[in-house]
Amino acid sequence: MTNTRSRGALAAVMAFFIWGLFPLFWRLLGEVPALQLLAHRAVWCAVAVWALLLVRGDLAWVKQLPVRLLVLLSVGGVLISVNWGVYVWAVVTGHVIDTSLGYFITPLVSVLVAVAVLGEKLWAMQRLAVALAGAGVLYLAWQLRAPPWIALALAASFGTYGLVRKLAPFDSIRGLAVESGVMFVPAVLYLAWCEHTGQGAFLHGHWRDDLLLVAGGPITAVPLVLFAYAAQRVSMLALGILQYVSPSVALLLGVWVFHEPFGGARQVAFGCIWAALLLFSIDALRRYRSVTTGSSTAGAAAGTAER
Repeated sequence: MTNTRSRGALAAVMAFFIWGLFPLFWRLLGEVPALQLLAHRAVWCAVAVWALLLVRGDLAWVKQLPVRLLVLLSVGGVLISVNWGVYVWAVVTGHVIDTSLGYFITPLVSVLVAVAVLGEKLWAMQRLAVALAGAGVLYLAWQLRAPPWIALALAASFGTYGLVRKLAPFDSIRGLAVESGVMFVPAVLYLAWCEHTGQGAFLHGHWRDDLLLVAGGPITAVPLVLFAYAAQRVSMLALGILQYVSPSVALLLGVWVFHEPFGGARQVAFGCIWAALLLFSIDALRRYRSVTTGSSTAGAAAGTAER
């Protein structure tokens, strides 16, 4: 059991670390228009995932997919495409720190979505965490004289995507296959239009760019496969804490590699959000321990009664 959890934790760290390094990859394609990058990512991701399912012989479920699940996963495909599009555009235009901010506040946005849509209740420490994060975002908006729309768009799209996937519980790889499959046709049509109008980048530049565009599909799929492996072997609490690896790596890249500005306003905003996430994680850990302790006590009592 310990080895299984260790492998799961390692897979999760690898997945989040790869996601954090994505800016390095997309910056290599900075000459390709962001919308074409998004289209290529959707196309080659679909090709990679469906090829994986074909190799695994895991296609029988397609004929049995309920209409409701197909609709929800299609909505998820649109939402994740919006998230990808904003992310890729932000990276290639020099806003890596803003993407980091977005993924740091995503868990808190997910909480707000759960409260608003699912009617879940917030505990006192959770309310304090959300208020603290909100104060950080508002302070940043006030200092910049504009909302941090990149971060908010990323957090809102991914938070809503998480809600859709909660309403449509499905295997991660199969779900990604449906989501990418839904976006495959529009993406191909858009790329065909770009080719027809002479704006297409694929096969019209350096061979390295063509190779990177194709590689964007498997690179998108690999961390999702690792995440799916980890999700079955470690607790949701562990995944929730480990997910901060990705925006942390992105923040370091933004500051130290891409030399983006990280002045006082952003430092204050990030400080508020980090404090909020710390409160949120402490509360989640406390409740997790309470539940597991209660389960262990109940199990021991039951064992004593049987003896």
